Amino acid sequence: MPPPPKNRGHAPAKAGKGRPPPQQPGRRMASRDAGERAAFFARREAATVLRRVLRGDASKRAGGSIKSLVYSPSVRNKRATFALVCQTLKYLTILKEVLASTGVLSSKWKKQEELVYVTAYDILFGQEIAVSGPVEQFIMLHKDAFRMALEKMCAKRKVNTVEDLLSKKSTVKPKPRFLRVNTLKTTSGSVIEVLKKTHKVVKDDIVPDMLVLPPGTDLHKHPLVTDGKVFLQGKASCMVAVALSPKPGWKVIDACAAPGNKTVHLAALMNGEGSIIACELNKERAKTLQHTVRKSGANNIETVNGDFLEIDSNDPSYAEVRAILLDPSCSGSGISTERLDHLLPSHSTDDQDDAGSIARIRKLSAFQRKVLSHALSFPSVERLVYSTCSIHQAENEDVVSSVLPLATSLGFELATPFPQWGRRGLPVFDGAEHLLRTDPEDDLEGFFIALFVRKAAADDASELAKDGGALGVKRTRACTTRNSGLRVFSSLRLSRMDALCSIWRL
Repeated sequence: MPPPPKNRGHAPAKAGKGRPPPQQPGRRMASRDAGERAAFFARREAATVLRRVLRGDASKRAGGSIKSLVYSPSVRNKRATFALVCQTLKYLTILKEVLASTGVLSSKWKKQEELVYVTAYDILFGQEIAVSGPVEQFIMLHKDAFRMALEKMCAKRKVNTVEDLLSKKSTVKPKPRFLRVNTLKTTSGSVIEVLKKTHKVVKDDIVPDMLVLPPGTDLHKHPLVTDGKVFLQGKASCMVAVALSPKPGWKVIDACAAPGNKTVHLAALMNGEGSIIACELNKERAKTLQHTVRKSGANNIETVNGDFLEIDSNDPSYAEVRAILLDPSCSGSGISTERLDHLLPSHSTDDQDDAGSIARIRKLSAFQRKVLSHALSFPSVERLVYSTCSIHQAENEDVVSSVLPLATSLGFELATPFPQWGRRGLPVFDGAEHLLRTDPEDDLEGFFIALFVRKAAADDASELAKDGGALGVKRTRACTTRNSGLRVFSSLRLSRMDALCSIWRL
């Protein structure tokens, strides 16, 4: 039992006078114990995430961004875990040097090195005291040795504080918090009424049902988010589905769908009518897609664990597909800051220029050309959006330019999504002004959008409308809901593209 607090000359508050009675020592101990238990589990969740992050970074095959891994359904204490992962990565070089200089990271603890890193950070720079587990006790036992090692490091490098030892990596410019209202469950007006009680909130001036809150607003545990009434989705990401604008009743394919934010946005734009086939090659990411669909309440989405490239575009069962959203695997260079890649050990300012990155981008762009050409081959498609979260010309304008002859031969032309948007494609070919780019300078992620429209189909649709006929009456039917399980193409195989599809999509 800790000693009672010292009397500092303040008269005790009297019960019944608008103040609670003083907290008893037993309650303080219970509160401290509860806080330490929460910290204990947060360190272990952080260590699990850190292990995946470091292994993915070392192998150049990221299984997801830091944020996506932390905010997955399996992590309970998301806020504490996120802070621990980010701070441990920030101090990782220092922690490794301290542990190496003291020689305490033996083979016994090497197997739990990520937990050692997290706990060492938390004790040295965070809570400073933790005695709830063997790793915590181990770090506390050597705490003085670690502090002495830190002092020697500062003296050797002639700096005054530990913060001066930190490498000067990219700083993240705070961006507004964007929310997309899920109109399958609620309305923008209803969400604003709830949020305005505690937050400053305004409507976005371009994307429908998008709300803007101040930077740093944390709503991950808000009931509106946990109930699927709003999605924490970036503005640039939301512009993709709006650019496609499928009509209610259409049959649509989302070719590379996980984690599913754009997929369920399409369902909302279609008022839950018609059908969406959401393809995802990677098995684990397909489960994430399925979770997102369930959370959204959409009942017109069929999740498919299979390769979009293996779909026969001439198969009669796909003859009624009117729109395709294609957001394939890409370098993710437009969201590297949002993904917190600057915290990774492999990060450097010239990372994008090394030979390995150039080779990877070439491989990605070859895949992107192939999958875009395949999407154009569906005979009844009227609208097709190709998008990436890359800033590289090789993945954006060059891909579109390379398929333009094929697109033109099939009756497609480039249209201009969001014509009021000022930032357009790089002027590297005639027609690039139809393309759209977003940039961190706009307080957004770096996205690219190209919209292909089949002119003949659009003209035919206009004639049908003039004659009083509905747009595709036979096509306006809901597909059988199969959200309870993943449909798998019987003729599909998991291929080498599994590695490419491991890059996390917004």
